[in-house]
Amino acid sequence: MECKKDEEEPLPSPPQTTTGGESEEEQVMSEVHLGCPPYHSGPHLSRFTIYLPPRKVYDCSTGTFAGTVKGELTSTPPIFNLDEDGDLVLTRRRKPPKDQIIITIQHNITSSIPRVGLQIWRAELVLADFVLHMISISSIFDGKIAIELGAGTGLVGMLLADVAKTVFITDRGEEILDNCAKNVHINAGIFHLNAQIHVRELDWKDSWPPQVAEDLESKKSYTWTQKEIEELKNASLLLAADVIYSDDLTDAFFSTLERLMSENPEKVLYLALEKRYNFTLDDLDVVANGYSHFRSYLRDVDDAEHNELDSSSSSPCFLGKQINLKEIPKYVREYDRGNDVEIWEIKYKH
Repeated sequence: MECKKDEEEPLPSPPQTTTGGESEEEQVMSEVHLGCPPYHSGPHLSRFTIYLPPRKVYDCSTGTFAGTVKGELTSTPPIFNLDEDGDLVLTRRRKPPKDQIIITIQHNITSSIPRVGLQIWRAELVLADFVLHMISISSIFDGKIAIELGAGTGLVGMLLADVAKTVFITDRGEEILDNCAKNVHINAGIFHLNAQIHVRELDWKDSWPPQVAEDLESKKSYTWTQKEIEELKNASLLLAADVIYSDDLTDAFFSTLERLMSENPEKVLYLALEKRYNFTLDDLDVVANGYSHFRSYLRDVDDAEHNELDSSSSSPCFLGKQINLKEIPKYVREYDRGNDVEIWEIKYKH
């Protein structure tokens, strides 16, 4: 990333809030604020420098990936040149290197809780790293129909569009969807020519399937066509970042997941989240209640396999497996992952 965190005033981490009067909505502030001027509340444009990993080429004859072994990272030792006095000689780059792209994201610096999708959150950047890594070491995302749920700024969906066939970037609320569509428009030049990107409204608390426009003349900007609904059902890849912060919203999220993932073909969700701790009087301790509620929906994959002969294993359930982030390099640079971000691979067992 080219932008730096604002040093004029400290930025509180969520879910800390500030209020500016009885007539104003309660405001929250993400820790990710890059190149933003002091006391600016948004919207703001941030430029992200994303370093692209070398692509692995699959060799059909050997069944392996050519070049670096799949799953391992390349590490080329830097070459340093010294002058006659033994001082380091620095070579200045005149052009941007070919192994990076610049993505411009419009986002707010603060927002009300219902509009947190206008901001950039840490889990979104971690999920972006994961997507870039999977694109680099495998072809499992290639040609897929994918859905980003609670997409916010749409960063992850836009990166996935490099290899996917169709990407539905979904969220709720016209303001968030307008901002997301703006980001897609700004970065249109970096997408794969065959990728289809649709910004659509998907409210997890609404009826299922999403409402379809009766005709093209009455179709609103972010409503679905019948053809898109059929594509939605045929999606096999789901992505979501930082959607776990309210128990009611978590319930609605898993209700939507159950409807989506009950459809064939088999689907997999990659979910990035950040644990958020609060002191509660009930526990008299600092706890991550939202995270605990999320985990109550998941059954551990290893535990499910161990007890697959148990009669209870026939019940529908969500199977979860945590991904080791130590194996995921940082392709989006200059942000701090912290210690409380996780990525889960989630499947639905019918």
